[in-house]
This record gives sequence, structure tokens and C-alpha cells, in this order.
Amino acid sequence: MYYYLITLLILILDQATKWIVISQMEIGEKITVIPGFLYWLSYRNNGAAWSILEGKMWLFYIITVVVCVAIIYIMAKYAKGKPLFSISLALILGGALGNFIDRILHKEVVDFVSTVWGNYHFPIFNLADASLSIGVVLMLIYIVLDDRKTKG
Repeated sequence: MYYYLITLLILILDQATKWIVISQMEIGEKITVIPGFLYWLSYRNNGAAWSILEGKMWLFYIITVVVCVAIIYIMAKYAKGKPLFSISLALILGGALGNFIDRILHKEVVDFVSTVWGNYHFPIFNLADASLSIGVVLMLIYIVLDDRKTKG
């Protein structure tokens, strides 16, 4: 049950940081956090990761509802007593809901974390995106570990 608190914490942090960006920055405004590496850049995305499927909000609504219902079901039915699995699902759920709230309220997702590695500019993201990514990595780790344990 406490894994839902992780989801809630992700939602609060995600929406709070997005609110700061919306209320304090103009779209396109950039604030240097670590020169040459990390910036806050106010950006809006009406697609998915890397702006794919731009303008297909109806598709994101359907997918998000289905994914969230599936995650809640899996958490209740299969994740009990499996902390790494539960945490990964909680992070994925928090990230999915964070961006879903944006799509409902703003008809686009508020992104603001911009990183640069040399000449490569990583796609701009937000805390919900980071939560989703970390959750997926943790789930993959869980699957590998569980597979090893099952095979003995």
C-alpha cells in the first residue's frame, strides 16, 4: 500500500515543478543550472517522447487510462511482497499520471529539463518522464533478477 505514496510523491513533485515553470518562465526561456550540461528550458510537447505522435491527444488519453488501470491491477494482484517490482510500478504510475494531468489541463505536456553532452542535446523532459524511465529500468532489473532466481 505504501507504494502508492511513491506515486503520490512523484505526482506532487512533478506538478509542483511544472507549476513553477508555467508561472515563472516564458515558453522558450532558458535558465542555466550547470553550464554546458544542465538547463531549465520552458518547453511544451503535445506528443509523446521526442514529440512523436504530436497532436494525438485522444490516443494518449486511452493509452494512459489502460496502462494506469493495468498497473493498479498488477500492483494489487502480483506485486505484493516484491518491493523492487512494486517500486518500479509506482514510479511508472506516477510518471504516467503526471503527464496525463498535463494533457487534461493544458492539452500538452510541460517539459523543462534540458541536458547537453558535448554536441548532443538530449530531448527535453520533466520529472514524470524521469520517473517513467527509472521505473522501466527498475522493472527490467527486477525481471532479470526474478528470472535468475526462478532458473535457480
